Amino acid sequence: MAYTWILKRNCSLTPRQSAAAYILLCTGSFGIALFFLLQGFWIVLAFALLEMLAVGWAMLHYARHALDVERIALTDGSLLVERIDAGRRSQFRLDPGRTRIAPPLPRERKLILLESPGTRIEIGSYVSETVRQQVAQELARAMRSHPARLR
Repeated sequence: MAYTWILKRNCSLTPRQSAAAYILLCTGSFGIALFFLLQGFWIVLAFALLEMLAVGWAMLHYARHALDVERIALTDGSLLVERIDAGRRSQFRLDPGRTRIAPPLPRERKLILLESPGTRIEIGSYVSETVRQQVAQELARAMRSHPARLR
């Protein structure tokens, strides 16, 4: 029996939509700046350029993290944790029979802690505290009934 949990950010725009919104915003801002430049107010163009650089940096940061995700898969042979953060992928394969789950604790630890000999992973940074609690309970329940625990 296999279980899968997918924990991802709640982002309104995809990276492609973010780029389209930025282009639209630049077009409007530079259009207005061009109008004022033709009137002799060059300083408006300078401020528009600074503004679009700051907005561009913020949208780039947003777009890089819009697709961040954590996948937890419990199968008969392993507990696989895969994390994609800003395009960087990391994978951890744990023995479900030897892995301990520590749920998030208010005021102490905000994330779910998975401990296995030689490995310590915190998961759940992309979802709310309520969802983390729910995932920790479901994962603990699935691990208790896992065949590796019953041997």
